[in-house]
Amino acid sequence: MTAGATTPDLTAYQDTTDIQRVLHSTRTIAVVGLSKNELRASHFVGYYLLRHGYRMVPVNPRETEILGQRSYPSLRAARDAVGPIDLVDVFRAPDALPGIVAESIEIGASALWCQFGVIDLEAARTATEAGMTVIMDRCLKVEHARYVGRMHWLGFNTSRITAVRGGIQ
Repeated sequence: MTAGATTPDLTAYQDTTDIQRVLHSTRTIAVVGLSKNELRASHFVGYYLLRHGYRMVPVNPRETEILGQRSYPSLRAARDAVGPIDLVDVFRAPDALPGIVAESIEIGASALWCQFGVIDLEAARTATEAGMTVIMDRCLKVEHARYVGRMHWLGFNTSRITAVRGGIQ
């Protein structure tokens, strides 16, 4: 952001009720921009979604398979192969968002999730006007852990109790 620029008001796209409703009603998630690189945030989020029972569909035209799932070159190709997509999770630069929104509307997705830094208010308005729920500048994994799973200080649930009487076990 340049000096003197104002932070956009994203409160309409960060409503906790919308976030929880989307998390609880979603079954199939297309992750646009999912990376095969294990060090990328998108890869970790995709892995997390699979571990938590979601049907995760990679959308990356450069890959044929990511995390053991077939990767598709577009949302249209993904929808044609796997059926309805509930949520489109975006790990792309903000300038790609208008095209992703158009394609999301075309395939009938009910929600659009824009990860940290993926902000385009005009694209969000377009999606909202088409009847989609839009979450913007939030991490799907973090919000899921907050409202559905259990958040560990490293960002995942270890299922291990570490503060046991008499020392760490």
